[in-house]
Amino acid sequence: MNSAKTMSHSAPSSVAATGIVSSRLTVQTAGAGFTDITREVAKFLHEAHAGEGAVSLFIRHTSASLTIQENADPTVLADLMTALDRAAPEDGGWRHDAEGPDDMPAHIKTMLTATSLQIPVLDGAMALGTWQGIYLIEHRARPHSREIVLQFIGATR
Repeated sequence: MNSAKTMSHSAPSSVAATGIVSSRLTVQTAGAGFTDITREVAKFLHEAHAGEGAVSLFIRHTSASLTIQENADPTVLADLMTALDRAAPEDGGWRHDAEGPDDMPAHIKTMLTATSLQIPVLDGAMALGTWQGIYLIEHRARPHSREIVLQFIGATR
């Protein structure tokens, strides 16, 4: 078992949650793939006058999902799509195909990823790592209009 050589943490800070600010973000997808929504979430936090707290995102669909992933090398996203396609291929012998052969694989891919995210907000900005971005993943082949509920809970400025 490996153990960390050093560990440190900043001093805890405390604020009273003085507000809950909500909004809906509508994203038009181009079909299967990743759509970076990081800037839209940051814009929401700016408009909400966010201070310290957390932002939650919830996608209101069962054939699209949310993830935090690398935002520097686009081949990462391409490889992730390949992995999801391998995990839930269209020719998997699925019974549910009411909306086409990509219908059931889309539901499986959503189950394997996430429909909600929560990200800490420090001094009005998301505490994402240097190479992290927030993505909507469209699992259907054709374009769709997707709705994400955004909610900031915390202290406002």
